[in-house]
Amino acid sequence: MRSLQILLVAGLTLVLCACASRPVTASRAPLLLISVDGLRPGDITPNSMPNLSQLATTGVRAEGMRPSYPSLTFPNHYTLVTGLRPDHHGVTHNSMWDVELGEFSVSNRNAVGDGRWWGGEPVWIGADKAGLRTAVLYWPGSEAEIGGVRPHRWQPYDESTSDAWRANTVAKWLTEATSTRPDFVAMYFNRVDSASHDHGPNSAQADTARREIDSAIGQLVGQLQARNMFERTNIVIVSDHGFADVSPGHAIAVEDMISIQAARADSTGQVVTFAPNAGFEAEARRRLLGRHHHYQCWNKTELPADWHYGTHPRVPPIVCQMDMGWDALPRDQVARRMTAGPRGSHGFDPGLPQMRASFIAHGPAFKSGMQLPVFDNVDVYPLLMKLLRLKPAPNDGSARTFDAVLSGH
Repeated sequence: MRSLQILLVAGLTLVLCACASRPVTASRAPLLLISVDGLRPGDITPNSMPNLSQLATTGVRAEGMRPSYPSLTFPNHYTLVTGLRPDHHGVTHNSMWDVELGEFSVSNRNAVGDGRWWGGEPVWIGADKAGLRTAVLYWPGSEAEIGGVRPHRWQPYDESTSDAWRANTVAKWLTEATSTRPDFVAMYFNRVDSASHDHGPNSAQADTARREIDSAIGQLVGQLQARNMFERTNIVIVSDHGFADVSPGHAIAVEDMISIQAARADSTGQVVTFAPNAGFEAEARRRLLGRHHHYQCWNKTELPADWHYGTHPRVPPIVCQMDMGWDALPRDQVARRMTAGPRGSHGFDPGLPQMRASFIAHGPAFKSGMQLPVFDNVDVYPLLMKLLRLKPAPNDGSARTFDAVLSGH
């Protein structure tokens, strides 16, 4: 009899240990994070984006969301999932230079997949540590092994995949059996950003891209509804930045700002950074610092305080910010711009209304018909961790921003 008791106790102990090591996910609402790159808050209307508009009406919508500096794609996507300013997580620009790692650009697949560029702890790592399942489709940073961890499901970025394919892929993940269904899913749509760059954010092409992405999201929602998963899933829809019109010819040559003999330009576009060459430090400061026609330059230690930027070693010594509606490009690209039509750009001061990003939330954790004032995008990460019932890693944001719109579920 005593032997039987010992076996029963041992068996019960094993069961309890197994339960303790595996989170109970049945009562945890799945979390879906969607990014529509470059989507402005004012573009979400019942006419052009009826599905997103419906989610906003029956959920939570923000007047706008301030991107972090610089208001560029990779820095802000990684801020959204870490809660850290770019100056703290290390993805300080779409184009960077690191003494040990060399050059980073969004088109450099080796660099994008190198976890040494990506600091902080994105949501999928925190979820993995807690034993949750994660699936990420194309989110910047998800291709890299960060701290030895990748999302459980991820794919190399492929711009050619359609919006409908992306939506269907995520819908399949979220409608799997509980035993395999991811607890956290993130996905990325790029075509609004691409069309807004090439033709302007108010162009017919940008409007078409918005409608197509809205339709894809509607298909995703429809598939969730068909499997009784929609009302059980928390959905957070964001963008990384807004957009401004750039008129034909509104570009200056980087070479006219300072010679390549005097300084190396580590990034161009709207946030233009320079590393003075040896022996040319004084000339570079004299030539660049201060106010110029269409731009202004600072020492990295003297940038505006509300940008929270300039302490990371990947930020070059001199940072120049273009005025809204102007770009700084290599001379050969400027020549092509002179005959091109209207375009769009971002990367301007994130405090400008035109740079505001979008935020919509819907699901069991959120009240219906609520609106938030403009807030900083660093607050999204602690919200995501709260929705997953996980302790956030150290970050620059606060989930208190959302107290008034959470239902208490």
